[in-house]
Amino acid sequence: MSNSYPPHFQREQVELLAGRLDEPRRFLQVVAGPRQVGKTTLVQQVLAQSSVASVYASADEPALKGATWLAAQWERARLVAERAGEPGAILALDEVQKVPHWSETVKRLWDEDTRFGRRLQVVILGSAPLLMQQGLTESLAGRFEVVRLPHWSFAEMRDAFGFTIEKYLLFGGYPGAAPLVGEAERWRRYILDALVETTISRDVLLLTRVDKPALLRRLFELGCRYSGQVLSYTKMLGQLQDAGNTTTLAHYLELLAGAGMLTGIPKYAGQAVRRRASSPKLQVFNTALLTAQSGLLPEAARADREFWGRLTESAVGAHLVNAAVGGSCEVFYWRERNREVDFVVRAGDVVVAFEVKSGRSPAALPGMAAFIKAFAATRTLLVGGNGIPLEEFLGQPVEAWL
Repeated sequence: MSNSYPPHFQREQVELLAGRLDEPRRFLQVVAGPRQVGKTTLVQQVLAQSSVASVYASADEPALKGATWLAAQWERARLVAERAGEPGAILALDEVQKVPHWSETVKRLWDEDTRFGRRLQVVILGSAPLLMQQGLTESLAGRFEVVRLPHWSFAEMRDAFGFTIEKYLLFGGYPGAAPLVGEAERWRRYILDALVETTISRDVLLLTRVDKPALLRRLFELGCRYSGQVLSYTKMLGQLQDAGNTTTLAHYLELLAGAGMLTGIPKYAGQAVRRRASSPKLQVFNTALLTAQSGLLPEAARADREFWGRLTESAVGAHLVNAAVGGSCEVFYWRERNREVDFVVRAGDVVVAFEVKSGRSPAALPGMAAFIKAFAATRTLLVGGNGIPLEEFLGQPVEAWL
């Protein structure tokens, strides 16, 4: 992956982080997101553009890192800040979750700086969102703000790499994989080996207790195969041929969601209890995962109408769930007997129902009609078919449609 993305890369997040670091020292800045979405690159670009002195250190290097290493990097940054005088300095700590008990150490050092009025801004980055969140909430409550980086959108891949909508559906939003799309098998191996396997083995299995790692891996593969489909946990267990239980499966799905790979969208209902008890609609966060797991070459994927339909719906779903991770909205599906709505998005009092079609859509949409009858929808939108062009929908932030 290139160490420098075009200026428009994650512009909103770049400006947000840069603006916060220009303010008086108030909070730790946490840059969070899945692997290979550009967290390190973003922070390094912000540091390079800043007039304030900075120190960058990564715990992802081979040597074992501990609390002593973390304290040494902090002390180094303190000296830089002291020499700089009024402007102070910025300390950026990458892959900090790999340092044992990192949050307690950060809390102690941050509180010391606060007590003595040191002018040291701190940015921490990590690729294991669940572990990061645990450390933040347990030790650093009230001391941090989060800058969230989602998977790259169609608009970003189009502007940075010239992706067409078809290429985005097939190859998704991983910037590091973009140069490989002309070599389909090489691209596929990169996704599976450098992204999927690394995320599962280093961000989930190594850092979280998982009693059945083989089951978690098979669940991910199943989720990719059935992305865009509603599947009960009981049916999942049958497909996976495992003697586990539905609670374990639901927990593993939460771990995969926390890693930014696969989530289970709940059913929209009037009561939260009913939503929690519903069968999930499986959804990848990036269509690259679906294509890579399918093993289909681009020509075969285009020719398979059923697969292309799932890819189209999954691209819309990924666009929505990435917005939900950033806090913009909540995402559901809805089904009652043989009536179904692909996605229901709620943001405050606004409720929008989305139907997705990869081909020409029928004149009547019975699922939409039934949903409107059952719930007070703000609006209903058809994406694809003879509705909103897919390229237009994915080219705008989700908030533009709410």
